[in-house]
Amino acid sequence: MFTGIVQGVAHVVAVTERPGLRSFELAFPAGFDEGLEIGASVSVDGVCLTVTERKDGHRACFDVMQQSLGLTTLAALREGSPINVERAAKDGAEIGGHPLSGHVDGQGTVLAIRKPENNHVLRIGLPPELMRYVFAKGYIAVNGCSLTAAEVNKREGWLEVWLIPETLRMTTFADKREGDRLNIEIERQTQVFVDTVRDAIDERLGPLLPALQALLAERGVNLDDLARPPQIK
Repeated sequence: MFTGIVQGVAHVVAVTERPGLRSFELAFPAGFDEGLEIGASVSVDGVCLTVTERKDGHRACFDVMQQSLGLTTLAALREGSPINVERAAKDGAEIGGHPLSGHVDGQGTVLAIRKPENNHVLRIGLPPELMRYVFAKGYIAVNGCSLTAAEVNKREGWLEVWLIPETLRMTTFADKREGDRLNIEIERQTQVFVDTVRDAIDERLGPLLPALQALLAERGVNLDDLARPPQIK
């Protein structure tokens, strides 16, 4: 498990193609890899990877299967690419963000970037199958970083996250540009809540569901809004 609090930026040193997978050698910031052992888990841009080899100079190697390469942004990594990294959380660790599994659900796209004073705003587009789980003030993991969705537009399929200077300093977000792809992991409790409510609605309404959806659409509402989890104040 991870906390979603990125601990630094690593860089790709080498990429090696192997049958059925791709191997990455990463260089970590000083101190990040202290006590890191073979078999340990590291979040790499939000993807949980296993250390397969340790090397001198704060370096380690990881293997990534084709399935993970197809689902995540890791397939686009090249020598020199920067990535967000976090060590696996230890028992009793403070959860400064929200619990993450490191199992990416899909990808989003940077649609626009705004830079108000002392802030940095990313507008991120998501596919419908992920957008249904995103609500204003709810958690979402973007490239392994626990963030809060400040604004959400389900009709247009985007959310906005606001990044403070400290987040920009500790992550790769300052270097992102429009069109860049991002790894997305949705918040699991929200997923369970939304899916449970939608399944209950489907089961009870059956043939009436299309009519309900049309009625809600006339009022600018959809089933995902009805399935919105309660806000904790």
